[in-house]
Amino acid sequence: MRRTLSARIGLSVLLTLSLAGLGTTAASAAPPPTAPAPTPGPGVTASASQYALDAQLERSLGERSAGTYLDADTGELVVAVTDSTAASQVRAAGARAKVVARSTAQLEDAMGVLESRAKITGTSWGIDPASNQVVVEADQSLSARSLAKLRNVAGSLGGAVRVERVPGVFTKEVLGGDAIYGGGYRCSAAFNVVKDSARYFLTAGHCTNVASSWSATSGGPSIGTREGTSFPTNDYGIVRYSGTDVPPGSVNLYDGSSQDITAAADAIVGQALRKSGSTTRVTSGTVTAVNVTVNYSDGPVYNMVRTTACSAGGDSGGAHFAGGTALGIHSGSSGCSGTNGSAIHQPVRAALAAYGVSVY
Repeated sequence: MRRTLSARIGLSVLLTLSLAGLGTTAASAAPPPTAPAPTPGPGVTASASQYALDAQLERSLGERSAGTYLDADTGELVVAVTDSTAASQVRAAGARAKVVARSTAQLEDAMGVLESRAKITGTSWGIDPASNQVVVEADQSLSARSLAKLRNVAGSLGGAVRVERVPGVFTKEVLGGDAIYGGGYRCSAAFNVVKDSARYFLTAGHCTNVASSWSATSGGPSIGTREGTSFPTNDYGIVRYSGTDVPPGSVNLYDGSSQDITAAADAIVGQALRKSGSTTRVTSGTVTAVNVTVNYSDGPVYNMVRTTACSAGGDSGGAHFAGGTALGIHSGSSGCSGTNGSAIHQPVRAALAAYGVSVY
């Protein structure tokens, strides 16, 4: 369960295009590196009924909620609440209740303090409802002085915030290569979307910021033209197809098959998901935080989702999904250590509403 901070978070709009529909291999460009076949990642599978119940309780509980997550052992939807009346409402709706000390509003206030006193490049923070805390990640670019400042600010917030170091450096993952091309850069596409009879795809805003025309091969003919872009603050962009063909509404699984996308939802902390991108191909992970702020060198982005999926340069704009459900558009990460990464995505549902488009 998550709330939008209207004072500083805009509605994000995410469309997506199937990588298979783009035709990502080109004779003039080296193929993406071979990746091992994906293995089941940690986390539990979220069902359609849990996505729906999560959204329902978010609306009905309001300020009494402190977020939701999936229990790693039982798979149950757990709703953190601040009083016994709300707990009874949660149980009556069919979820498990957990009474906690801090509401989402209080955790967002803590993030507001971090925003005003510790907005340091190389940091990100977001809400972990399982621990009822704001979890701050600090990458390896932080100086000892900056890290001390961050920990001092966190320590002043009465246990509402904890700080963790992560390997690597938070970067937007875009570079020249293979997949979708524009302005001398390579990115990845996410989900195909439709509005009336017009077809579009979405990718990361830091990609669409650099080019208006996009191609499926390096130096190849244009397949579409940018109609919108937003970065920083958000990280999404929309490209309208220039042809009349109808691209499939699926995501490339890089094993000769694809995953049909039939729905969109907000990710739930604790759930398993996959990421498809043109560099690391398909990787798996778990959702670890929502309402995440990432402080890139270009500026902050808000209301993101943090995961443990692996990613690398060129995966920007790729698809985060679970089964046939679209969850988000890949933004960046601090790298990957072994099979444990820190892939960040822009939630897709708010993006679809902002552009008035839908997956199909």
